[in-house]
Order: sequence, then structure tokens, then C-alpha cells
Amino acid sequence: MSMPDAMPLPGVDEELKQAKEIEDAGKYSFMATVTKAPKKQIQFADDMQEFTKFPTKTGRRSLSRSISQSSTDSYSSAASYTDSSDDEVSPREKQQTNSKGSSNFCVKNIKQAEFGRREIEIAEQDMSALISLRKRAQGEKPLAGAKIVGCTHITAQTAVLIETLCALGAQCRWSACNIYSTQNEVAAALAEAGVAVFAWKGESEDDFWWCIDRCVNMDGWQANMILDDGGDLTHWVYKKYPNVFKKIRGIVEESVTGVHRLYQLSKAGKLCVPAMNVNDSVTKQKFDNLYCCRESILDGLKRTTDVMFGGKQVVVCGYGEVGKGCCAALKALGAIVYITEIDPICALQACMDGFRVVKLNEVIRQVDVVITCTGNKNVVTREHLDRMKNSCIVCNMGHSNTEIDVTSLRTPELTWERVRSQVDHVIWPDGKRVVLLAEGRLLNLSCSTVPTFVLSITATTQALALIELYNAPEGRYKQDVYLLPKKMDEYVASLHLPSFDAHLTELTDDQAKYLGLNKNGPFKPNYYRY
Repeated sequence: MSMPDAMPLPGVDEELKQAKEIEDAGKYSFMATVTKAPKKQIQFADDMQEFTKFPTKTGRRSLSRSISQSSTDSYSSAASYTDSSDDEVSPREKQQTNSKGSSNFCVKNIKQAEFGRREIEIAEQDMSALISLRKRAQGEKPLAGAKIVGCTHITAQTAVLIETLCALGAQCRWSACNIYSTQNEVAAALAEAGVAVFAWKGESEDDFWWCIDRCVNMDGWQANMILDDGGDLTHWVYKKYPNVFKKIRGIVEESVTGVHRLYQLSKAGKLCVPAMNVNDSVTKQKFDNLYCCRESILDGLKRTTDVMFGGKQVVVCGYGEVGKGCCAALKALGAIVYITEIDPICALQACMDGFRVVKLNEVIRQVDVVITCTGNKNVVTREHLDRMKNSCIVCNMGHSNTEIDVTSLRTPELTWERVRSQVDHVIWPDGKRVVLLAEGRLLNLSCSTVPTFVLSITATTQALALIELYNAPEGRYKQDVYLLPKKMDEYVASLHLPSFDAHLTELTDDQAKYLGLNKNGPFKPNYYRY
């Protein structure tokens, strides 16, 4: 049986016909415009050529001014809470008191405390292990009598650690280890809660050391524990307050740079207190250094530059845990990644992971992004910076601000223009510009945020290290640098497993005997490489 022809729908055919006529008319109109106006096409090509040239000084100034006016607030972590009328006044010149009448702090604006408290409460939700440690040990007060002076990044996550230490019985005084990473509202919330905190975003070098000194130098209060990130606090106490340094019961250090300085002191026979190297504990190195950087490198670069990574050529200096995390993220987005390394083992790992290992001089003219992750000094020199291509992005994921030779760029022939918060264009006489992020300081904490959960792992490790050093019987730790005991690393990890609903398998007595292990751990020897 044959199907009847489709019946026309009333009005629809007429509408389709009219639409086709309009579409065709548009095409012809467009073609007519193109053929009648060749000058417009030529002009467009000229504009494109002009666009690809280096901008003139006048153009640069107006561009810089317009961008910074429109985007500073969007890219400043504390901009939404900062009263712009306060920006011109240094916190050191303000008279501020919290609701209890105390002025034992120096922050940007104590009025931001309510917003900061909200940030801290949000962070607590993803730091359940640290909160669990706080609840378990709160009754025992294992840090009762501890007077901890700290110098770390002051963020919502660090605030959870500081308040945990206070809940465990410690008195705390705190400053920032980075002049750009402080969340002003969080510092205000800590000050409101009674913590003596001296820090604000955008400190000068003089402010930085003044804040550290205010933490240490207080009548009637003497620190007996140090929690450091980078070694600046330890160095300051050692140099300026040797009598205080000799009475310190323990130092906990969490960065490559700070640990290096501790080992130097120890080697020279000048370390007169025991110190805990948290950076090389498994729960710091394999989690904070690797997973945190894997997730935060892209965040920092995207927020500051809006760069697209697909097809971009990137060189990562250093293939340690930080470098591995950065490279994994960049590779996943389609970037072409090169590695520089001094260590043949790390270099071989990079090769096996599919990366080309090169010398920086071999690729410096062609790469679009340069990232340092070494903890060393002068990794990127002025010679390298001179040879970079126009608009190359330069940043640092290592702790120390010595990896990029920023000082060499502060010369009369180069022009600096701040185009966004933590983004400077350094412009050469021929118009070439290099995009420098956070003035060579730590990118992720200066320009973006970092995952709360992974910081919970590090913070719990730091808290346990402080408890261990403070409560250790005399003679357990000598005047040297120690790694966190393996059993503590495992305990930190176990506290975080419930977040994933993870269930550990238990050894049978026979299995434990066969492996020569205690059923409750530690499960790996100290020489084991995770």
C-alpha cells in the first residue's frame, strides 16, 4: 500500500520561503559590501599588522591603566572585603582594637573579621582530620605551656591549624612567610579571636621583618617553640635573639628552603635545638608538594593571565614532587612540556613520563611559559630573561623568591607596569615584554588559592610534630634535624581516610609474622620510597 504524499502545513511553506529569501538577501548584501569596499578589507589587514607589533610607550601606559582599574578587584583575594579608603594607610600607622579591647595585633582591617570567620568555618568543613585531632586531644591539652611563634602563609586553612594549636593549650603569635599570600579577612578573624597576628597582603620588605620581630620581641612573653615555613623566622631569632633561640624546645619547618637552612646550621654545629623536617615527611612531600601543586598551578596561571595551555610550550625547572604535579596538570591540558634537571634520577623519571629533558638555554627563546620548582637560586637569570620571546610568562612554584633573578630586572632601561594584582609587565627598550607573576614569589598562594583538603594533611603533620617535640622526654631528640617518625605519618594518613569512606585491610597474625611487622604498623621501613 502506497503512502499518500505529505500534506502541506498551512502557512509553514510560506514562512520557510520568506526565510530563504531573507537569508539569500543577506548573503548578497554581505558580498556586495565586500566587493564594493576593498579598502575596508585592506584597512583590516593593516590593523592586524599593527596589532601584532610591540605597543608604543603611550599605548602601554593607557593599556596598563585601563586593565588595572578594571581588574584589580577581580583578582585580589581580599578585594571584596577591603575598604579602599584604607589602602593608602599602612596598618602599622593605624590604631585598631578587637571587640575585647586588645590591640596586640597588626592587620589590614579588623572590621573584616566577620568575613574571615566565615572563610575559616568553610575551611574547617574540609579539614575534618585536623578537627578530629583537635577534639581527641583537647581534653589532654598536650601543648599546655607551649608558646609557639609561627611564620607561615596566613590563609583560612592555616587559621584552622592555629586555632587547633590554641585549643590544645598553646599560646600563639603569628606572622606571614610571604608578603602576598595573606588573606586580610582571615588575619582579622584571628586577631578578633585573640591571636597576636601581624600580617597583611602586600607588605613591604621592611614590613615583613617588622612583623616577624613583633611576634618574637614582646615583654613578658618568650617563645619556646617555632613553626616556620621558609626559615626566615628561625634565621631572625637565631641572629637577633640568640638567648631566645637557645631556650627553644623545638623547631618545625615545612619548606625545602627552610630545611636546607636548618641542615646548614646543623652542619656548622650552630643548631642548638632539635628540629623536625616536615617537608620530607611522606604526608607533606607526597601530598602537599605533589597533589596540591597539580591542582593549584593552573588556577594561579589562569586567574592572572587567562592563558590557554593547549599547544603552548612550557619549561618546568625541576622534576621533584612539585615539578611532577605541575607537569601532570600542564600535560593534561595539551601543553608541550620540557623539563630541566640536575638529578639524573629525576631526569630519568621525566623521560619515562614522556617529557623532554633539556637545558634551559636550549629552549628559552621558544617557550611561552617558564615555571621554577627547584628551591634553588638564580635558576632563571637576566641572560635567560633577555633571550625570552615577547609575552613569555615567568613564575615560581618553589618556596623561595630567589629562583628568578628579579633584582636584575630593576634597572633604568626596563619599564615595569602593574597590569593586574600580582601581574607585572617588564618591558625592554625594543618593546618586548615579559609577564612576571607575583614578583617571582610563590605563584599559587600569592595569586590564587590551594585545595583545603590537602592542606589539612600538612597541618595535621605540623601539629603532631609540635606535640612530639614539645612532649618528648629529655634526650630523645638531640641538637639535630629529624624526620617525623613513620608511625606518625601513617597516623596522619589514617585520619584522612574516612573522608573517602576508605576501609583498610588488616593483617592476620600469620601474615604479620611472615612480613615481620607489627599488625598496627609501621608498615614500611624508613628507607621505603613511596
